[in-house]
Amino acid sequence: MRKLLYAVLLGLVGAGIVHILVLMMVPELSERDAWSRLSMASDLYRMTPLEAESGGQPVVKSVDPLFLAAACRFDLNDGIVHVQAAGKVPFWSVSVYDRNGHNIYSFNDHSAASATLDTVVLTPAQMLEVRRQLPDDLDGSIFVETPIGEGIVVLRAFVPDESWRPAVSRFLEQSSCTLKEL
Repeated sequence: MRKLLYAVLLGLVGAGIVHILVLMMVPELSERDAWSRLSMASDLYRMTPLEAESGGQPVVKSVDPLFLAAACRFDLNDGIVHVQAAGKVPFWSVSVYDRNGHNIYSFNDHSAASATLDTVVLTPAQMLEVRRQLPDDLDGSIFVETPIGEGIVVLRAFVPDESWRPAVSRFLEQSSCTLKEL
């Protein structure tokens, strides 16, 4: 009985110590989310490579080594966001995340006309404004209505083998994320 009481007491003290350590680490870990890391790496409306450059730390770790990725932070309170990329790659996908990292919308090259990346991210109110008079440069765009203000667009491209890496890198480098005011 005495050994059981000792084991329970030791377990409670150990759990208390672990709990306190976790609470003390929360501020340190919560400041390292994707939004914060991207904000340290680049400004709003700028495509930023997510892989490490020159052997440094990656902005956000990729979960699949066969994909290269770039991301762009945006604020829809400033206007709509127009994301484009030229060139051909074996496969690309786009995901829109809110500031907290929740996936709002995803699509890939099979959803786009002629497999060309041309998308616009906007709020439902902005969509009503755009529908009144569609600008010519947005004629073939995929429109993504989001109920968010700030977010991240992530563009991923598939690298089937090393011979494709230069083309995929060029595709991501030439991608753009521009603010368009209404």
